Amino acid sequence: MISAEELTAAPKVLLHDHLDGGLRPGTIVELAAEIGHRLPRQDAGELGLWFVESADSGSLERYLETFDHTVAVMQNADAITRVASECVQDLAADGVVYAEVRYAPEQHLTRGLSLEQVVDAVREGFEHGMANAERPIVARQLLTAMRHQARSMEIAQLAVAYRDAGVVGFDIAGAEAGYPPTRHLDAFEYLQRENAHFTIHAGEAFGLPSIWQAIQWCGADRLGHGVRIIDDIAYDQSVGLQHLDGKVELGRLAAYVRDRRIPLEMCPSSNLQTGAADSIAQHPIGLLAKLKFRVTVNTDNRLMSGTSMSRELALLAEAFDYGLSDFRWFAINAMKSAFLPFDERLAIIENTIKPWYAEALSR
Repeated sequence: MISAEELTAAPKVLLHDHLDGGLRPGTIVELAAEIGHRLPRQDAGELGLWFVESADSGSLERYLETFDHTVAVMQNADAITRVASECVQDLAADGVVYAEVRYAPEQHLTRGLSLEQVVDAVREGFEHGMANAERPIVARQLLTAMRHQARSMEIAQLAVAYRDAGVVGFDIAGAEAGYPPTRHLDAFEYLQRENAHFTIHAGEAFGLPSIWQAIQWCGADRLGHGVRIIDDIAYDQSVGLQHLDGKVELGRLAAYVRDRRIPLEMCPSSNLQTGAADSIAQHPIGLLAKLKFRVTVNTDNRLMSGTSMSRELALLAEAFDYGLSDFRWFAINAMKSAFLPFDERLAIIENTIKPWYAEALSR
């Protein structure tokens, strides 16, 4: 059994984490007071519980309301910088050594900021967070465009403009049904022409068509969630994972995703809240990891899920009897899949991840 201390100390790599989904409850209370924003709870502890309960409620309306409050307090540069700095420090305290944190700049303009000012505020916060974190961490931005809006080209151009200033990629997020990634094809084609990286939220709520379009039409480097790729895999669900050898058949799309080593940004706890999985033990990550898909473990929205990278790993350890060697595999998978330049990725793998696990596994 892996101790909580070991889980926290283990170097972890995080590719799918939303800045507006990871605020400290106490920070929300303070920032809301500064701007006169009314919150459902005034006590930080009660507010944190409200966020988790709302996300667990099964009500999409109530779940989306949680983001109304976090985004509302992130409308001026100082607030955004503070949130970004605290995000990096919280991740470092949890043993994350590399993080790509995403947010939609277009959602932070109601009090007069420009898109560039939002990105600069996050960059300042990340730099402050990295300088003041209790453990070494590298944090980078992913700029997100909303699927139901029409600013994806503008955000893609922003990502390219800032790619030497802390931004490593682009993303689209929001409801999949009715808003296919092909609506933003011009932005993806532009990013490809600019040799820029991008991931696409796909295969969480909608299914295989969303994944297929993200890969084959849009050319996504990674899949945000991608959990519904399980729908293209035939297997006997009554048989335990340890007895599945030779009893699994991959469809064409699933085989392509595995063959091409397309990374899956899996977020177990979040997927339970959105109904993409019924329990951690039944989460497709178990089968996909066994079949050697390029699986990564992520937090999605730490505040709404009441989670951390260490907690996600602890849940997987309990559900699938994973140990340190499995977590080493997840960390290296994620670092290989990061949008950081190759030599920087390799340095973190060789100088941080592998040495820690080599020592821990030798004890």
